[in-house]
Amino acid sequence: MFRSMFRKASPSFERARFQAAPRSSCIKRALPAVALLASAAALPFVAPAQQPTPANVTADLPAGAMQAKATATCLECHEARIILQQRLSKAAWAKEVDKMTKWGAVVDPADRDALIDYLSTNFNPDKPAYEPQRTTDKNGAGRASK
Repeated sequence: MFRSMFRKASPSFERARFQAAPRSSCIKRALPAVALLASAAALPFVAPAQQPTPANVTADLPAGAMQAKATATCLECHEARIILQQRLSKAAWAKEVDKMTKWGAVVDPADRDALIDYLSTNFNPDKPAYEPQRTTDKNGAGRASK
């Protein structure tokens, strides 16, 4: 009760108290983070495991007039597997190419229709489902390659 009466009586005191409080509390809150960073810096550096890269990513996409353009355009951002597993109509491929172009894929307007034809010819709903390459791990169990 006394505090609420005091607050009403002296708003400038409250402003000063709240302006000073965050500085000291920030330091108190930052100390554990600084200690954690210091201890992490003392740990030995461990490099992440390297993923095997395919020898020839162009071989993943079917041969055709636009294979090189599709490789340069599409595989800039994602693996060929993303394309290989798609089964889209020509209209859906057009929508997909336009969406990727809006997201930053560099497609020459002169090549747009030819790229859509390439994708819709090779990855349409009539084609069989994509079967990922199977590999074996060190225990001999089969699994899909990445």
